[in-house]
Amino acid sequence: MPPLGPEPPRQTWPTPLAARYRTKGYWQGETFAALLRSAAARHPQRLAVVDATTRLTYAELLEQAQTAARAHIAAGLPPGTPVIFQMPNTALFLPAVFGLFLAGLIPVFALPAHRETELAHFAATSGADTILTLSRHGGTDYPAIAAKVPALSRVLLADALPAAPTDTALPADPAPDSVAFLQISGGSTGLSKLIPRTHDDYIYSFRASAAISGLTPDSVYLCALPAAHNFAMSSPGIFGTLSAGGCVVMALSADAETAFALIARERVTITGVVPPLALLWLQAAPKTVHDLSSLQVLQVGGAKFTPEGAARVRPILGCTLQQVFGMAEGLVNYTRLDDPEDTIIHTQGRPISPDDEVLVLDDAGNPVPDGTPGHLLTRGPYTIRAYHNAPEANARSFTEDGFYRTGDIVIRRPNGYLTVQGRAGDHINRAGEKISAEEIEDHLLAHPAVLDAAVVSIPDEFLGERSCAFLIAREGPRPKSTEIKAFVRARGLAEFKVPDQVVWVAAFGTTAVGKVSRKALRADLRANYLQQEAGA
Repeated sequence: MPPLGPEPPRQTWPTPLAARYRTKGYWQGETFAALLRSAAARHPQRLAVVDATTRLTYAELLEQAQTAARAHIAAGLPPGTPVIFQMPNTALFLPAVFGLFLAGLIPVFALPAHRETELAHFAATSGADTILTLSRHGGTDYPAIAAKVPALSRVLLADALPAAPTDTALPADPAPDSVAFLQISGGSTGLSKLIPRTHDDYIYSFRASAAISGLTPDSVYLCALPAAHNFAMSSPGIFGTLSAGGCVVMALSADAETAFALIARERVTITGVVPPLALLWLQAAPKTVHDLSSLQVLQVGGAKFTPEGAARVRPILGCTLQQVFGMAEGLVNYTRLDDPEDTIIHTQGRPISPDDEVLVLDDAGNPVPDGTPGHLLTRGPYTIRAYHNAPEANARSFTEDGFYRTGDIVIRRPNGYLTVQGRAGDHINRAGEKISAEEIEDHLLAHPAVLDAAVVSIPDEFLGERSCAFLIAREGPRPKSTEIKAFVRARGLAEFKVPDQVVWVAAFGTTAVGKVSRKALRADLRANYLQQEAGA
């Protein structure tokens, strides 16, 4: 008998809580497929999505999604099948992903930057043997990357799906409380975990986010970050925009010139960026030739935005800043558009829902007073109760009564607003991309010239944090930093995981492995490096 694969993804809340969330109207029994059909019926001729070359109305988006769904059914993919989904920011992203939803398939969201190492992990964890991607685009050969993953026996190209009979029947919608897709976690320990999100919980999160962010059918959202990011998908993101009847503008690049040109051309009203990108835009805006006057809201999230940067948004861009602090596992906090400027500049907002339960605890698990830093834990109507196929991570990340340990250190104000202080674990937040120090260390240790490795975060003016690899060499010639970076890159990792900096050291001193934890070692190396840098 062949070995059994991973169990189908599921996400279950205790019955009393699920009943409460339905009674309060958070969960409305809607699916992604139904959402698109409803939007197309309400305003078929409104623009739904555009990019540099393509413009689709809601009716055209639905039609293309249905065509894609028929192709998947004709290819023999039964409902409930996980399919890895890796697409850049083009207008085709939306009909491609909705094609999966209409066919009853479960997208496993990968980022365009992911390579064979990450894709192989997603395939093994989800049980997916199929990937839906794009032909070579923007210098990236996506099918060639997928071909390096033995588990992916089928590569489907969203821009070259075979035609299927137009009378191919689409399946009935799945149950609204079933898993709609699998997202990736920030990957604070090792490779990313997979996050099962249900139709009910995720649709609630982005509909509520759209209301908080003031979206209407006249809203135009610029998707500058990778569209598969939780921030870009649901805060309110591309899905929240569609739920409001607005228009999504896809940007292949988030650089200021590309984004500003699209803002001017499409009269963009709202967009979301990470702090390093916000700083670059603020630097470029005074010199741009593009008209940015349509922009009403600049959202900044993915990492903490410093008050100094936050205070510059309104004077330079002439729009409202909305700080966003959330996670793919669930809880999302927003400053409100009508908050006092001091709140917008100095906090990362308050939760979406009245039923978001938030705990701020000390190291011993006791509540701390408001105004005191502590560990953030949460549960609620759109915060997951478990990762997929990850029992050890679930034991670490969730309490017995269902609270998710976020790994963030925050200060809570009496009014419920949170200010982020940092991460509790060995986690590098590089321009909004979460990197596990442990994962990169494992790859570095595979180099024949490396005896030991420790990867730490170093403050960076534009990236927020950059990664610095401290290495101890074996006997023999010491490789150049460029060689070490090339070695990591060649192991099939996303480019953002390649160390920004490599520092060779003779030893790790008194905090060497075996005497204290790796966490203490990394903290010591970081402190010593910053001290030396300050004294240079």
